[in-house]
Amino acid sequence: MDPPRASGTTTHRQSDQTQGNDARNEDRDIEEQRPSKVVDGCSIVKYLYSFVRLQYRQIFVFFRTLAVSLDPLFFYVPLIKEDKKCIGLNNVVWTIAVVSRSVVDAVFLVHFVVEYMIRRDELKNGRRHLWFIMLNVLAILPIPQVVMPSMYSVMRRTKSSNITILNSLILLQYGPRVFQIYRYWKELNREGESNNKASQRFKATWNLFLYILAGHVLGAFWYFFSTQRLAACWHKACGIHGVEISFNCDHSFRNLSFIDDFCRIDTPNPSTFDFGIFLEARQSGSLESTNYLPKAFYCFWWGMRNLSSFGSNLQTSSYIWENIFALGISIFGLLLFLYFIGNLQTYMEYSKHGFDRTKEREEGLKGRMGKRRKQQQNLDLWMYSKHGFDRTTGDKIIDHMAKSYDSDDDVSVETLIPDLPPELGSVVNRHFCLNMLKNLKIIKDSGLAKHESLLLKICDSLQPIFYKKYRYIVREGDPIDAVFFITAGTVWTYTRNNGEGSDSRHTECLAKGQHFGGELLDLVLTSTSNLSKVPVSSKTLKTYTKVEAFALMAHDLKRIWQSNRIDPSALTCHN
Repeated sequence: MDPPRASGTTTHRQSDQTQGNDARNEDRDIEEQRPSKVVDGCSIVKYLYSFVRLQYRQIFVFFRTLAVSLDPLFFYVPLIKEDKKCIGLNNVVWTIAVVSRSVVDAVFLVHFVVEYMIRRDELKNGRRHLWFIMLNVLAILPIPQVVMPSMYSVMRRTKSSNITILNSLILLQYGPRVFQIYRYWKELNREGESNNKASQRFKATWNLFLYILAGHVLGAFWYFFSTQRLAACWHKACGIHGVEISFNCDHSFRNLSFIDDFCRIDTPNPSTFDFGIFLEARQSGSLESTNYLPKAFYCFWWGMRNLSSFGSNLQTSSYIWENIFALGISIFGLLLFLYFIGNLQTYMEYSKHGFDRTKEREEGLKGRMGKRRKQQQNLDLWMYSKHGFDRTTGDKIIDHMAKSYDSDDDVSVETLIPDLPPELGSVVNRHFCLNMLKNLKIIKDSGLAKHESLLLKICDSLQPIFYKKYRYIVREGDPIDAVFFITAGTVWTYTRNNGEGSDSRHTECLAKGQHFGGELLDLVLTSTSNLSKVPVSSKTLKTYTKVEAFALMAHDLKRIWQSNRIDPSALTCHN
């Protein structure tokens, strides 16, 4: 055997195989195609999980927003009674506020437990774990239900130094609750990112709703702080006149006409007590109104008016907490305005340029889906109509394709079958070649047909190969380093003139179910040496059509044969 020639032959054959593997079977592109039934269980589960998670997050964001919109109910509970100079409570509003807040807190508590169990592995980091727990606990704590009754009582007492601390506790809980809305809204945008027109309109509407919600909350705070400032004026007036009293409507009342002179409504005296931005609440009669809706809408209008103007029209007093409140309105209004305008600009840009891009993406997606569907149909034809695979094996092959290749990948039998997992590849090899091996004359005559395990190992070592038409597989004089089992197509075998006469040329055809390279089998099965030799081909093997085959390489055959330690002399070879 001439080594240089063998090397050149091997390289030439590998080149032909590469060209064959890049081809597509023209036989599969026919009109009568059965629709494929793809069962991609993993993809379905992932899609359902993502869909349920997305819907759950949408509901949770809605509940968070609902909770923030219901909390201001607690601020409308105090009622000012100017004629009696007392601070009463609206029991109906209080009951609605407590019940609604308790229900929402119960929902949040369940969510916290469920999310903690799901994300337990993600939260192994100590700092992240602590931050997650603190954020949720602060948002769930029933602070209004506990703090507000104490605050109403403090407003009525003469000494009200603790009112600032109680206000801080109420404001403290708004931080984590608003932050959770922001965080889940961002996650919702990332998971359900959609660039269609309806989605962009929803985002713009949602941003406007957040702006309106901020006006509602600020209006409620303004009402509540107005009652506190009026109570502070009353306490100051009583302190100047040496009267110590609790402004509880259940107590008996004395003559407190001096309060009207000190805390005037029509002609207030800033030198005695400056109501600042809270004077309007007294003059509008909102503090005394027992009708909740008109009062709430007036305060809502006040919040929206000053939020949209960034608090530029507010005339404050020198009271520090009043100025902090007004400063917060200006900053918060500016931030919301910038956020809303930014999203509105994004929507307008999308309206101008986004629809064309969306159409292109949808067309591209449609094209990829059609391409994948065509690939699956062609694979179905190859497996079931052409080669008679069972449904279980076929579903596994299609499932492997769905998991291993993207929808826009070029997938064909030539690329898919060699890439199958070892276990599934063995099933395919045995389907094609086990019966062919058993029916080989040398296998029957030698008695190897009884060695089922040996034949299965041989099948498992087969390599699928594909050739275009008119390609050389083996040339006359090349070493036979493989046995080729033909499973589809037609192959020519022929010899050239060997010098014995012009009539020595002849051609034979090999088709499905036949093989080439039996000399290698004869040599391995009958040799008692170290199997270091391979036979030389006396024929040329050339494809006539596209060919599908399985190759049993010489080194694999020798390895299997030696590992099973079958004595060739014990075989009854037919001579």
